[in-house]
Amino acid sequence: MALSVSSLMVMVMVFSGPIGSLSCDLPQSLDSGKQETLTALAQMGTISFLSCLKDRTDFKFPQEQLDGRQLQKTQALRVLHGMLQQIFNLFSSEGSSATWEEALLDKLLAGLHQQLEDLETCLVQGVGEEPSALETDSTTLALRGYFQGLHLYLEKKNFSDCAWEVVRVEIRKCFLFINKLIRKLRN
Repeated sequence: MALSVSSLMVMVMVFSGPIGSLSCDLPQSLDSGKQETLTALAQMGTISFLSCLKDRTDFKFPQEQLDGRQLQKTQALRVLHGMLQQIFNLFSSEGSSATWEEALLDKLLAGLHQQLEDLETCLVQGVGEEPSALETDSTTLALRGYFQGLHLYLEKKNFSDCAWEVVRVEIRKCFLFINKLIRKLRN
């Protein structure tokens, strides 16, 4: 599956500072791209959210299981990586290219891809584990279930423009949590 530039941009924008006491030095690219990714997500809104109100749903973000105050720094880093990976997977799925302007989608995917690569390096250096070894803890399972719900919603709605708009808005909300994780990692 090809990575879009827009997914890669989201990853770049997510990181706005170093990760505190973890034993890895995050590249400056993690600091520089956060605003660009959020801008790309905002620009992707091609239809009025008001016209899609009938399609809204509560995706039940697993806030309690993923609460940044309860997570250790290594867990927070894993959750951050997992969220970005899931966002990347979602926006690089088959139905996304028909809905979004190709240049914006590519920008988003490229940013996400770069962020994932940078985080994977940090996970290996700082945590001593490959990202694939992080797939079994309960926080990761809760996160995976949440994103599976988003994907099932899109399938149920036949990847309609309104369904994608609802998911795009939901992903922008996810970035509020991502910012919380980043603050946790800085302390």
